[in-house]
Amino acid sequence: MITLNINNNDVAIDAPPEMPLLYALRDIAQMTGTKFGCGQGLCGACTVHLNGQPIRSCVTPIAAIGEQKITTIEGLADTAQHHVQIAWREYKVPQCGYCQSGQQMSAAALLAQNNSPSDEQIDQHMQGNICRCGTYKRIKAAIKQAGNAIAQEATTQGAQS
Repeated sequence: MITLNINNNDVAIDAPPEMPLLYALRDIAQMTGTKFGCGQGLCGACTVHLNGQPIRSCVTPIAAIGEQKITTIEGLADTAQHHVQIAWREYKVPQCGYCQSGQQMSAAALLAQNNSPSDEQIDQHMQGNICRCGTYKRIKAAIKQAGNAIAQEATTQGAQS
């Protein structure tokens, strides 16, 4: 039995330690927002955060997690109102939608470090998140919009302090 901290909740996982985190999330913890894509950590569909950093859950064994905090797309925001999620809807980013949870998790990690990334920084950070529908222009626009909203919120909160 392994206990994982998923979206700030301790979840007991009865599985072999070599089980990929993706399967523990989807099959045991019933967190199905994280998707299986390639199974080799190449496409980004399985991206989750480990202590705020994006990782590929399909190639990360649960034994490697320890007491670190896992955030899935379900835990990004309680009501799907994270700035990235809002911008994704505003820019109508998803077509088939399959890669979108991984895309959003990578974008949220980028914006947590830099809410005003350049086009080059977005391209570099999002490299490895494949969208077979080719909505990359809308993804980039949504990331910029979300970054602007995060920056504006920070300015507003700073002015209120």
